[in-house]
Amino acid sequence: MSVQAILFDLDGTLLDRDSSLLSFIHNQYERISALQTVACDVLVNRFLALDQHGYVWKDKVYQQLIEEFSLSDINGATLLQDYLSHFPRHCVPFPNLIPTLTQIKAAGVKLGLISNGYGDFQFANLQALCIDHLFDEILISEWEELRKPDPAIFQRALKKLGVKADSALFVGDHPENDVRASRAVGMKAIWKRNELFDQEVEVEADACIDDLSEMLRWLPPSPRQA
Repeated sequence: MSVQAILFDLDGTLLDRDSSLLSFIHNQYERISALQTVACDVLVNRFLALDQHGYVWKDKVYQQLIEEFSLSDINGATLLQDYLSHFPRHCVPFPNLIPTLTQIKAAGVKLGLISNGYGDFQFANLQALCIDHLFDEILISEWEELRKPDPAIFQRALKKLGVKADSALFVGDHPENDVRASRAVGMKAIWKRNELFDQEVEVEADACIDDLSEMLRWLPPSPRQA
């Protein structure tokens, strides 16, 4: 297989979302006195439980927190806007992110990104990671009006990149939205191991990685190596 393009998921694949969110929550607690009527560790743990690793949007999380802890002098809309504004400042990349993407691009392989989420918010996170300029195509579900695992969003990305499915790899952490969905359209799927799913489901990927730098093994050989 000659790899012409490598496409990535964002949260849990390039962005260490768990570490980023933990940093943000602590910072928000320190900045907003209305939250401090609840012990920090209690609020943080409840936030993380309600968030369900990003699969529940924050308007619902904040509303539930306000109701459960009877928070006064603050409302969900204010907390949500604070989240949108401040979360990108706490984005934590997975190790070897920029060196890996830079080497892939230098090898002449096209880079794509497909992420579920809100367009401006996810793009701000890409900018915070300093990687937005490295991608040839960026597809975010709100902007595309399509969400993974819909095959149409993968097909659209391939068309924009000008490559066929059998010449592309998709890298993601979600067994259904990333791995199974990309394989369904004919791409090779690389699972970036995520302990959330490791014991729960069988992940039928073409390969598994623990570190982004492992993606370099799929690059075409340099002229000196050929």
